[in-house]
Amino acid sequence: MGTLNMLGLAKRIGARFLLTSTSEVYGDPLEHPQKETYWGNVNPIGVRSCYDEGKRTAETLTMDYHRGAEVEVRIARIFNTYGPRMCIDDGRVVSNFVAQAIRRQPLTVYGDGKQTRSFQYVSDLVDGLVALMEGEHVGPFNLGNPGEFTMLELAEVVKETIDSSATIEFKPNTADDPHKRKPDISRAKELLNWEPKISLREGLPLMVSDFQNRILNEDEGKGQK
Repeated sequence: MGTLNMLGLAKRIGARFLLTSTSEVYGDPLEHPQKETYWGNVNPIGVRSCYDEGKRTAETLTMDYHRGAEVEVRIARIFNTYGPRMCIDDGRVVSNFVAQAIRRQPLTVYGDGKQTRSFQYVSDLVDGLVALMEGEHVGPFNLGNPGEFTMLELAEVVKETIDSSATIEFKPNTADDPHKRKPDISRAKELLNWEPKISLREGLPLMVSDFQNRILNEDEGKGQK
């Protein structure tokens, strides 16, 4: 509904509209890495489908307004992104691991930890979105870092960065959790002249120092009450 309202506004005032879509439109992909031409493998009635299908519908609406009402649109499919100032307890895997390691809690891994994700630093994403909005191509464009990590590998990088003695706790996997996730960004490289510059090992410490400051302040605040 939010996308529909904003498309109506863009049509009325003649604005260029940016849809920040998601790699989740690919569902649990049978193609690896994922190109923008891939239509995806999504369970329409699964526990994740409200998000997956919501974003797929948002892309449909955006293209309908572009074709039917000549609204200028741009579509970005964003892959996992991390960085400072994220919500500490937002439930995303990088936030979870970093917060747990700082609080000296076990890192929670769901399933066997062999499922993969690709993690881009927030400033790379911002550069990609600016290039998309300033360019002449509608998209969709995959905006993500092709560096692919299993959850266990991510946990090891977090341990190296924060606390090498941190332990890992395995829990049952969630339903319809994608097994693999890696963007093919050749289209963005060619048409937007964009690719990510910051590796996970470079970007993670920047996020960690921000989380450490906030968690420390949070703990001090609790001690004063």
